[in-house]
Amino acid sequence: MTADEARARARELSHLNAFISLTAEQGEGPAVAVKDLVDVRGTVTTAGGVILPDVPAVRDAPVVTRIRAFGAVVMGKASLHEFAYGATSNNPHYGPVRNPRDPERVAGGSSGGSAVAVATGMCDWAVGSDTGGSIRIPAAFCGVVGFKPTLGSVDIEGVIPLSRTQDTLGPLAPDVATAARALEAMSELRDLVPQRPRPLGDFRLATPRGWVGQLALDQTTSEAWGRIAAELPEIDFPDRGRLHEAGVTILLVEAYSYHQAWVAEVPDKYGADVLALLRQGAEIPRTRYVAALLEQARLRADTEAALSEIDALLLPVAPYVAPVIGQQLERGTMLGFTRPFNTTGHPVIALPAPTSGLPVGIQVVGRFGRERELVEVALALEAAWS
Repeated sequence: MTADEARARARELSHLNAFISLTAEQGEGPAVAVKDLVDVRGTVTTAGGVILPDVPAVRDAPVVTRIRAFGAVVMGKASLHEFAYGATSNNPHYGPVRNPRDPERVAGGSSGGSAVAVATGMCDWAVGSDTGGSIRIPAAFCGVVGFKPTLGSVDIEGVIPLSRTQDTLGPLAPDVATAARALEAMSELRDLVPQRPRPLGDFRLATPRGWVGQLALDQTTSEAWGRIAAELPEIDFPDRGRLHEAGVTILLVEAYSYHQAWVAEVPDKYGADVLALLRQGAEIPRTRYVAALLEQARLRADTEAALSEIDALLLPVAPYVAPVIGQQLERGTMLGFTRPFNTTGHPVIALPAPTSGLPVGIQVVGRFGRERELVEVALALEAAWS
């Protein structure tokens, strides 16, 4: 679609609150929405907050330069959870991003606006970021595809950081092939989409032993996962709790490090949830942070070893469908299945499961740096489920 067509659609559906700003860029497209923590020349980068200078960026972030070289036109800056530090996109400054399947429910976060824009046809595809599940959770809640590539695959310069050692950029798209081609535009990865897709029976798939039982699934997710997992073998895998804890510790410290001065000087300019997390990071001793980094290295190696005998690992994205806006949730559950793969940096594609009612997302986890193989598995699953 053209950028003008995309913006017209965004204005038509403005009640979903998918965008913080729209550009005036012209072009035939593809029309791409960019999460508003990525610098786009001529636009103000807010990161979903009210602290950053109200001054347009003078240059594009490298990832935007790349997608422009592939013909993309940035049609707008997508809304997000404040400073990307949350999984709902309930933003106290710009309003909640609303789920297109049920506007009383969250879109997921932190790339909520990007997911809504894709799900409703406001753009051809969108740029998101993922530090604990921020591409995959909104993709799951809104029924689109989200691609978190291997850590380091996409340049994160010109992007407001959350956790420098875990931040990843990736695309959200209506289908796996579009997401893969979008990732090619965003990075140096090439030839991700095979000319001849392989059947699902060619692949060895599994699920990590004991993981899913550790978080209670709601009925919709349980039924969808039960159909998918019925024939899946379980394999030994690193402990979910260890993976989660190491990643959380690193995130809390690194996020506080970036925000430290503002927390001291202008705490009232943060939403209550983000401020509480930042202050929690201030209490973590340096020795615990260093220990978490060492643990991260061990867990990455252990995860890669566990994946070596299969083609992909399958898991739910979240233990439940999109919750109602403002609903109180047990802490840590929404990210319980996603954060471990930010700790390890492995590539993951989230795609919609075959289900009626609200969307359910399934994670397809691949080996480090093996995006092409991961795309092959995701394409086979997509074809089988459709």
